[in-house]
Amino acid sequence: MNQVKLVYQNILARVRVPATMANLGPGFDSLGLAVSLWLEVDAELSEFDVFEYAGQGHVVGTDNLIHQGFRAAFNHAGLPAPTVRLNAQNPIPLARGLGSSSAALVAGAALASAFIGDGFGKDQVLQVCAKLEGHPDNVAPAVLGGFTASVMQGDKPISISMPVPKDWRVLVAVPRMELKTEQARAALPISYPRADMVFNLSRAALWVAGVATSSTDVLREACRDAVHQPYRAPLVPGMQDAIEGALEAGAVAAFLSGAGPSVSAIVNSSLTFNTVRTALEKFSPDILSLEPANGFELFSVVHGR
Repeated sequence: MNQVKLVYQNILARVRVPATMANLGPGFDSLGLAVSLWLEVDAELSEFDVFEYAGQGHVVGTDNLIHQGFRAAFNHAGLPAPTVRLNAQNPIPLARGLGSSSAALVAGAALASAFIGDGFGKDQVLQVCAKLEGHPDNVAPAVLGGFTASVMQGDKPISISMPVPKDWRVLVAVPRMELKTEQARAALPISYPRADMVFNLSRAALWVAGVATSSTDVLREACRDAVHQPYRAPLVPGMQDAIEGALEAGAVAAFLSGAGPSVSAIVNSSLTFNTVRTALEKFSPDILSLEPANGFELFSVVHGR
């Protein structure tokens, strides 16, 4: 056993990490929102790496993303990673644009922080996971919660989290098809016209200002995009009709969730909730009704003494 195991072998750690949606239309690789669908993972040091999984999809083996996040956190701390038993319960659909990969990485790094101890907090979890992902748009809300705006400075993220109005509800239409992020990114062009960049930059800025000042009425325009959604539309049949249908039904904002294929809409009134839901059901009958969420929550207990 290495020193970390000897010191911390009696800890049982538990984390829950929210699902997230990135981009929110124009904020490509920068804007994100945490929502109330939670990956839960228990961790206990063991003689060998063990991975137990239940929930969405089929994930096996100890090279999974939760273990990867756990090891990366120890590496970041300059410590050898101990072997660990992980038990994961995951309701977040895989490859649907709801941040399942980021949730897994954050879960692993957050659990590692329980064993590493003082000096390894949320800032370090964010840094480790953003570096692994290559962009912070999902990782930041998974760590910090709420609405986040982020950039990468080299390999280090700079992120700010803001609360959102308490009356927000998020409806997510989840199609049966999967769409891998790599495939969705491959559909994007190498360069863009200046007009498209101005279109997106101005709307991403308006998103942030709208949330910061609770000016919800501007988000209907702020959520529009010219950089990724039009190019991904052929991969997600019905996407554009679903977005426009949700907006026409009274949604505050509507957009492709992350790289897709899910389509999300924000509502802030019980009067429009059902009409927006009905509009989204034309795209997919599988609708999640969620709320904005806080970032990951970590619990640890000492046992066996």
